Amino acid sequence: MKKTLRMMVVVALALAMFACGNKEQKLTLDDLRAAQATLFNNDRSVNEEVAPEVAEKFCQFVKQNPNDSTAAQWLYHAMEINVLLKDAEKSAAICDQLTTNYPESSWAPMSLFLMGSYVYNDQLNDTAKAHVMFQRLIDEYPDSELVDDAQKSIEYLGLTPEEIMARIMMQQMEDDGAFEE
Repeated sequence: MKKTLRMMVVVALALAMFACGNKEQKLTLDDLRAAQATLFNNDRSVNEEVAPEVAEKFCQFVKQNPNDSTAAQWLYHAMEINVLLKDAEKSAAICDQLTTNYPESSWAPMSLFLMGSYVYNDQLNDTAKAHVMFQRLIDEYPDSELVDDAQKSIEYLGLTPEEIMARIMMQQMEDDGAFEE
C-alpha cells in the first residue's frame, strides 16, 4: 500500500513538473513589436543571432491567436525572416500555412510571390517551383497588384540579368517605334 501511494506521489510530482515546464508564454502584440525591434543591427543588417527566435515568436503568437486580425501579417513576417536566413524549408512551411489558413488576406499573394522570387528562383535556382508559385498567384489572386509582376517573373525565369535587360530594352525600343519603317 505504501509503495503504491509513494508511486502515485512520484507520478503526480513528475506530471506537475512536466506541465509547468511546457507552458508556453502567452504572447502579446507588444511582445512581437519588442522582438521585431531586435531584428536588425545598427548597420541595418539582420541580427542572425536573434532572427530565428523572433520568427518563432511570430509563429507562436499565431498558434496562440489564430483568429487575431494580424495573424496573417505575423506569419508573413516570420516567412520574410526565414527567407533572409535562407531557410527554404521553414519559408515554404510558413507560406503553406499562410495560404491555407488565411487565403483571403493580402499577405497570401505576397507570400507566393516571395516564395517564387527569392526562395525558389534566387536561392534554390528551381525555376519549375518558382513558376508554380507565380502561376498560383495569378490563378488564385487574379485581382492582386502582384499579378503583372508574377507574369513578368514567369517570362524572365531562367534568364541571366543581362538577358533580362536585353529583353526590357528591346521591348522599350519596340514600344517607342524604333523598329518601324
